Amino acid sequence: MDRSPGLSVRLKLTLSYACFIMLAGGLLLGAVWVFLLRYVPERALLKDPDDRPNEVFPVRSALLDVFAPRAAAVLIFLLLFGLIGGWVLAGRMLSPLTRITDATRLATHGSLAHRIRLPGRKDEFRELADAFDGMLARLEAHVAEQQRFAANASHELRTPLATTQALLDVARSDPRRDPAEVYDRLHAINARAIGLTEALLVLSRAEQRAFTPETVDLSLLAEEADETLLPLAEKRGVTVEVTGEAAPAHGSLELLLQMTMNLVHNAIVHNLPDRGTVRVETTAGPQSVLLTVENSGEQLTPELVSTLTEPFQRGTERLHEDHGGAGLGLAIVKTIVRTHDGSLTITARPEGGLRITVELPRHNRSCDASV
Repeated sequence: MDRSPGLSVRLKLTLSYACFIMLAGGLLLGAVWVFLLRYVPERALLKDPDDRPNEVFPVRSALLDVFAPRAAAVLIFLLLFGLIGGWVLAGRMLSPLTRITDATRLATHGSLAHRIRLPGRKDEFRELADAFDGMLARLEAHVAEQQRFAANASHELRTPLATTQALLDVARSDPRRDPAEVYDRLHAINARAIGLTEALLVLSRAEQRAFTPETVDLSLLAEEADETLLPLAEKRGVTVEVTGEAAPAHGSLELLLQMTMNLVHNAIVHNLPDRGTVRVETTAGPQSVLLTVENSGEQLTPELVSTLTEPFQRGTERLHEDHGGAGLGLAIVKTIVRTHDGSLTITARPEGGLRITVELPRHNRSCDASV
């Protein structure tokens, strides 16, 4: 925004300090003068020791002639003292604001690694500096995450395109190659690219909060996910059990269903080769609702678990299996949970597998009234 030049805050504070000191000094001198007028008579008789007639002397006029120039000198001194002292004090008081301004300019030019780290005891300026440092840290982490995501997405999208190009080159150079085999592989690669693109669109839509909130029962979503993914579970020999109570949340039906589907699908795919189990449970508390998905599987380290919500992290070596996904399942879940003001907890089970808990604010009638 273009603004016309004006007085600096330091100069305004200096003038304010000087005016205040002048006002206080003027009031003090006025009080002294009123006090003198109260106890000093207007005129006084002066007795002559030589027995001459007494002379009337104007006491107040003489006092005013003496008091006025000295009062003016005091006011001039207070003005100079207020200007010099106010300038020094304003500079010391505003020095933290100068550091905050410099850090803001650096941030606008892309230097997000800079921190103010204002020393001293807690006050308003230091609270502002600490809040600004926290904002810079979150912004730097978000930018780094977006850069990693863009790089990973570019790599993931380039892979099927490069594979398609290689298949077409081979088919062109080898006319005797069976076209049906090439068509099947191209179809599989194209389906994977479409799935990846759709996942990226869901992720982008979730981050933008582009939805109309409504009442959503997580228990019904869990049952729908169970019914939809039952053929996949039977194919892999996994038993899915859905239990719990009604868990009303407030948000997007489509996104919350996508979240539940991703969790159950992930639990089925990353499970034991045979006789695996998946347990889905919903619970409702006074302020929040919980969706818990537990699955059996191989033992995972805490270090590996902490990376599972990163985009394109699949966690195990099972990258090329069918239904392996694009590595965005839990990343989408994390984004959907965050846009619904919830929390996501992922822990490794001691016996193997994962326990994933989604906690969302519980929907009540007051939400409808506020909307």
